[in-house]
Amino acid sequence: MTVELRGMKKSSEHAGSSFSGYPMLGLILALLVLVIWNVAGNVPMDGADKAAKLTFVGLLVLPILVLAFLAAGFFMIQPNQAAVITLFGEYRGTERREGLRWIWPWMTKNKLSVRAHNIHSERVKINDLRGNPIEIACNVVWRVADSAQASFDVDDYKEFVNIQIEAGLRTVGSRHPYDDFEGEEVTLRGGAEVINRELLEELNDRLKVAGIIVDEAGLTHLAYASEIASAMLKRQQADAIIAARAKIVLGAVGMVEDALTKLAQDNIVELDDERRATMVSNLMVVLCGEKDVHPVINAGSLYQ
Repeated sequence: MTVELRGMKKSSEHAGSSFSGYPMLGLILALLVLVIWNVAGNVPMDGADKAAKLTFVGLLVLPILVLAFLAAGFFMIQPNQAAVITLFGEYRGTERREGLRWIWPWMTKNKLSVRAHNIHSERVKINDLRGNPIEIACNVVWRVADSAQASFDVDDYKEFVNIQIEAGLRTVGSRHPYDDFEGEEVTLRGGAEVINRELLEELNDRLKVAGIIVDEAGLTHLAYASEIASAMLKRQQADAIIAARAKIVLGAVGMVEDALTKLAQDNIVELDDERRATMVSNLMVVLCGEKDVHPVINAGSLYQ
């Protein structure tokens, strides 16, 4: 589901123009030396005329004002950090170059992190494809790819990310059943790779409007809601028992068949249909029974 911004200008990041802060820092140091030199060499003596005093004040105040003006333009960019630069509300580019930078003081810079963020969502209750209430949560790794979109196309990109993660989780969770007892569908419990890929695609589709890229997304919690957990657990146990019994019976039938074939091939004993059925019944009881059997020894003939 793509979020469309109708009637709104879409922003796009481009490189901003700023200056290295080190030459400006050198200029500030030179001005400081000049101020100190002026103060030391032009201090008016007692009885100096008014003009001399005004000249001294001008030589002192003017460099200080210049120093304050230059100092207001400094800012620092750390690795994986960006500064969005605006001039009276107009976007003038994004600065990503690391180190000490300088821009004209009347330009505004807004720093934001382009590092990877890790969010573990809250557990939300949704209905799966078959209407069963389940609890689900996920972990998402995301980062800002377009600083202009994150700054100007959404009001608060971090809150936007949190809300869209929950919405995307609900959407993907409702597409699939929690479990498929026939084994014919992709399920939330058994199809982790498919589900995680769908969640990643869904979140990237939702968050691209804010210039956000999701690098990783996956379910971290999945369970039936408390009101049906007990009933669904019994159903899972019943299915497991049925599957185990079916496998046991299938194996027992094969063993009985092999035993009868071996007896016939080696001419150990000849059995009519009635005795064959009795033998099959006894072997099935021995092989499929849950408890140990107690054999009864026949001391007479086969037909007594």
